[in-house]
This record gives sequence, C-alpha cells and structure tokens, in this order.
Amino acid sequence: MEEVKSKVDSFIRKVVDEKGRPETLYKAARHIIEAGGKRLRPYLVCKTCGLVGGVEEQAVPAAATVELLHTFTLIHDDIMDQDTVRRGVETVHKKWNLPTAIIAGDLLFAKVFEVLGMVGLSDLYSCEVKLSILQLLTEAAILICEGQALDMEFEMLSEVSESEYMEMISRKTAALFEVSAKVGGVVGGASADQLERLGDFGRNAGLAFQIVDDVLGLTADEEELGKPIGSDIREGKKTIIVIHALRNSSEREKAKILEVLGDKKASRHKIGEVIALLKSLGSIEYAMNKAKDYAIKAKSTLQAFRDCREKEDLLSLVDLIVLRRR
Repeated sequence: MEEVKSKVDSFIRKVVDEKGRPETLYKAARHIIEAGGKRLRPYLVCKTCGLVGGVEEQAVPAAATVELLHTFTLIHDDIMDQDTVRRGVETVHKKWNLPTAIIAGDLLFAKVFEVLGMVGLSDLYSCEVKLSILQLLTEAAILICEGQALDMEFEMLSEVSESEYMEMISRKTAALFEVSAKVGGVVGGASADQLERLGDFGRNAGLAFQIVDDVLGLTADEEELGKPIGSDIREGKKTIIVIHALRNSSEREKAKILEVLGDKKASRHKIGEVIALLKSLGSIEYAMNKAKDYAIKAKSTLQAFRDCREKEDLLSLVDLIVLRRR
C-alpha cells in the first residue's frame, strides 16, 4: 500500500505544485494530503486495474484524480461539521479561514479535470477511457453531495431508519469506493460484466468502511484516530449505532442519549456515559457485525476473478477496512 501511496502522492505534488500561486491557496489545498491518510481509494484503483490484467503503474494518474476528489470532499465536510482536527492536524478552515478552505476544496475539485485533460495522458489513456473516468467521477461527485445533504438533514430529524442511513452512506461514502473500483477496471480494460462486479465490490467495501468509521469514532484511541472521540454524538449524527440504540432502549435510556446527541458543548464525561450506554445496548457490536457482513459480500464478488496477487491484495484490503484502528 505504501508503494501506491508514494506514487500517487508524487503525482499529486506535481499537480498541486508548491510553486502554485497564490501560495496560501496551494498550501491550504495540500494541507490535508500532506497530513497523511491511507490512500485506500487510490489503492483500490491501482489494484482493480491489475486484477483485470492492466498495468498498475498506468492507473496512477486516475488514482490521483480519485484522491483529489476525496480530499476536496474532506475539506468541505470539515466545514459543514465544524470539525477542528483531521488526521491529527488542524482542519483547513481552522488553520486558515472559511473562505480559504472553500476555495482550496474547489481548487482540488478543478484539478481533477485538469489531470484528465493533460496532453501527456494521451499516451496512457484513450479518449474513450478518459471520458469513462470523467463520467464515473462526475457520478460520484453528485452522489457524495446528495449523501452529505442527507447526513445534514438527518441531524435535524428526531427519527431516522436504518434503511435511510444505509441509503445516505451508500451515497456519501460507498459511492467513491464503488467508482474507484470501476475507474481501475476501466483503465485496465475490464469487460462490462467485470465492471459491474468491481462496482459491487467497491460499494460493499465502502459500506463496511463507513460503518467501521462510525464505530471508531466512539471506540478508537483519540490520538491514533486523529480527531476527538464522540464528535458524531456532539454533531447529532444518526449513525447506525445511534439508530440501533434508540430502537432498542428504554424510555429512560433513550432520553439519556437524546439529551447529549447534538449538544456541541457536551462534556467528555457526558459523551463517555453515552458511549458506555451504546456499548451496553449492544449497538456497537451490532454495527460491527453489519460491517463484517458487508465485508463478506465484498470478498464474495471477487470469486469470479482470476487468482493473482492483486486479488489477494484486495481481499487483504477488506480485512484492513474491518480491523483498522483509525
């Protein structure tokens, strides 16, 4: 994974150049990228390319577009959630200011299209391949916006069903995993049937990822996670954990959860009490079991592909998604 990360980061550094002007804008745009991250989505692009017989190296520019799009969404997501820490560093709007963060995110979004229009890519990707990638990334961007809007709407609702939550994360998170898998397939020359299977793989892996993310937001080591524990509770997020807890709690327990849910000034002690209650209600265990179910579904879609190193790497990626601690 580190090899893919290194190659993708090197490509992105050329696109979001240190010599770019205004200097503050480009520094802000690189900030979250330089703070770290696992590069799971670019890794997915490169490995699915190899899985269908393509050359992983040729997938690097496409993988970079996925990471640029992803980072754009992170910067804007932090603004909407008013988060102050991401990957262990200050968020862009916190370190600079709100207008700079908005423009930095917009710049990264524009860089996606700049990459796809690069003359040098004509040697790697045909016009048909570039158009397919563009269509996939556009589809993902629209779905992410819709998912983010649903997420914000849910904060205002007293009740959200599990199916509504799944629809929201399928757009906000799983869509980019699905598209990443398909983009790799497109670069590698996948058939229509293979692309459909890759999409299923990415979507299920993405659903597992988001559910585990919700769990880690309550259970991980704060320093390792790189952001405050319990942020989702303070923001009033209707995660699958909260939905399960509200559905399976007594009136007294429900009142205790709702008292703190959405209280941005809730103390660490209050947050800790709610997390303990969510654990006792079996809600965190329920969520992890759901994540494991989606991980199994993701793995099963790979059975139709030839046995190869890339297949093993993708199976290991699913394990990492479920077992990670940050």
